[in-house]
Amino acid sequence: MLLTKPYLSNSLLPVPSPPPSGPTLSSNHASPLAAPTCRRISATSTAAPSPSSAAAATASLSRVDVLSEALPFIQRFKGKTVVVKYGGAAMKSPELQASVIRDLVLLSCVGLRPVLVHGGGPEINSWLLRVGVEPQFRDGLRVTDALTMEVVEMVLVGKVNKNLVSLINIAGGTAIGLCGKDARLITARPSPNAAALGFVGEVSRVDATVLHPIIAAGHIPVIATVAADETGQAYNINADTAAGEIAAAVGAEKLLLLTDVSGILADRNDPGSLVKVVDIAGVRKMVADGKVAGGMIPKVECCVHALAQGVHTASIIDGRVPHSLLLEILTDEGTGTMITG
Repeated sequence: MLLTKPYLSNSLLPVPSPPPSGPTLSSNHASPLAAPTCRRISATSTAAPSPSSAAAATASLSRVDVLSEALPFIQRFKGKTVVVKYGGAAMKSPELQASVIRDLVLLSCVGLRPVLVHGGGPEINSWLLRVGVEPQFRDGLRVTDALTMEVVEMVLVGKVNKNLVSLINIAGGTAIGLCGKDARLITARPSPNAAALGFVGEVSRVDATVLHPIIAAGHIPVIATVAADETGQAYNINADTAAGEIAAAVGAEKLLLLTDVSGILADRNDPGSLVKVVDIAGVRKMVADGKVAGGMIPKVECCVHALAQGVHTASIIDGRVPHSLLLEILTDEGTGTMITG
């Protein structure tokens, strides 16, 4: 049975106070990711509440209700690992990026164990153009010659990864940046179409040994999907695929793919036909019937493969929706399509 998905306000997150007048005490006041300050209203006042204060009290109660409703989900996922693949529109927009970062930190603070796996396509394209290389794609995959691979590694590992680590740390989390090369986290192999695509790789195996103590200590691993083969040759790995394999290797409760679409549609021409929940057999039938096509097919295959390896659920969610991670994990309605085993 399909249910509608009402939009939930962003009230799961605390509302920052306005900065005090006069000199600031910390540079964090200028950051949209800085931890919010807390305000307390004096209980000694006996004046009747004004309409504005009554409205504020109502809004506060509404926020408390939302937090209360999230309790069963927090209890269910406490101590569980969730792997999030981050990319697309949520990476391009500073506002959406701030939303994703705060969601991750909030989930970590309430006891979940998030792992962030990221791409960085737009940033790579920008830097390739700076060095005079025109980005090329074939069947949706980046053609990666030796020079392009060098730029990909520098941008993903040295720039995008460390920027995300910094943003998480500023927001109050503790992030540790890694790539597939670190501690042989991901071992790559050439793509079957290597002659046409160059150094585009597939995941040969994942060794999550390095991740377990990081996750257990409450830190957030941030993983760039550059890996090496047995000889040390670097490869660019599809971030969806890498996230699915990492989720299986760490025994994740949930895999979430942030995309630029609302999820899987029963009718590709009807944005209102979002499928909320589907099992593996159902989604395979949708692929066979042509209802799932194009760029959605590899995402679905990634989810199905992760479920087959022990991940409990996998969700394809709309990264363009603010706080879509919280909506998917901490509410009944969710914000995308959940695939079950």
